[in-house]
Amino acid sequence: MKRNDFYYDLPKELVAQVPLKERDSSRLMVLDRKDKSITESVFSNLADYMEEGDCLVLNDTRVMPVRFYGRRETGGKVEIFLLDAKSEKMEALIRPSRRIASGERIELESGIVATVLEEAEVGRFVEFDAPCEEVLKTGHMPLPPYIDREDTHRDRDDYQTVYARQEGATASPTAGLHFTKELLKGLAGKGTVITYVTLHTSYGTFSPVKAEDIEEHRMHSEYYELSKEAADAINRAKASGRKVFAAGTTSTRAVESSTSASGEVGPSKGQTNLFIYPGYKFKIIDSIITNFHLPESTLLMLVSAFGGREFIFEAYRKAIESKFRFFSYGDAMLVL
Repeated sequence: MKRNDFYYDLPKELVAQVPLKERDSSRLMVLDRKDKSITESVFSNLADYMEEGDCLVLNDTRVMPVRFYGRRETGGKVEIFLLDAKSEKMEALIRPSRRIASGERIELESGIVATVLEEAEVGRFVEFDAPCEEVLKTGHMPLPPYIDREDTHRDRDDYQTVYARQEGATASPTAGLHFTKELLKGLAGKGTVITYVTLHTSYGTFSPVKAEDIEEHRMHSEYYELSKEAADAINRAKASGRKVFAAGTTSTRAVESSTSASGEVGPSKGQTNLFIYPGYKFKIIDSIITNFHLPESTLLMLVSAFGGREFIFEAYRKAIESKFRFFSYGDAMLVL
């Protein structure tokens, strides 16, 4: 398939710039793959689509404040966006990059100095004159570029799921932003089995597809973990004929990356660059909870693989007509 098979026009005013006050009050478009119906609900009604014993898989990664602003010795402004924060020498996207020579020092707003080094696989390597934990205390939340405003103190909570606990992401697993503690408690009370995986959402999830033929695109690897407890919960649901709901494309990829050819999920951890696009045969996931995604993105390709490209694009057309809110702080979709 071609990249432009996944293009659509979106009015700029439908890109959500701020979240709703109540997370679970977002609109929910419900797609039923069996009868090809498209209906509308509210995210707080999610339990209506689950039965006792169904398993809900959530990604518990925690977003780090990895965006920094600083100045060159010449006075020019620089933005540093860390792609990882696990070592002394870190990969980062730097703007503007071409003008900055290897060895140049950038003074951040906090007074910490970053030294820009050689090119990395993606972006440049940087080193700081302070420990990583001290650097991160001074960072900004990494809001995506389509949110056309400065981040605020509120974004430190809003751009984080209520169940985030494993620090390591440089972007939010945004399908999870709709959940509240009260909603999760209600789901558990009705018999939904809730389990957690970790996939540190990063550049791999959101990097643009540049190849015309999508099969030539290579995903940037991301770290994931799926515990024995999570594997057992998922396998029990499948064995008893119940459904496995994945909250987001990252949860989907973590589960599918941990599944054997025989259809069993096992404990797993490491790097995954699994790229799911139409033609992929899902082994475990029965339903996906997701947001509305950017045109020509790997996330839209994954959802199209699950729901069928034509059906998904029909839903997107309806969402635009009905003025749904799009992208990270936008409304949600449930594909049954």
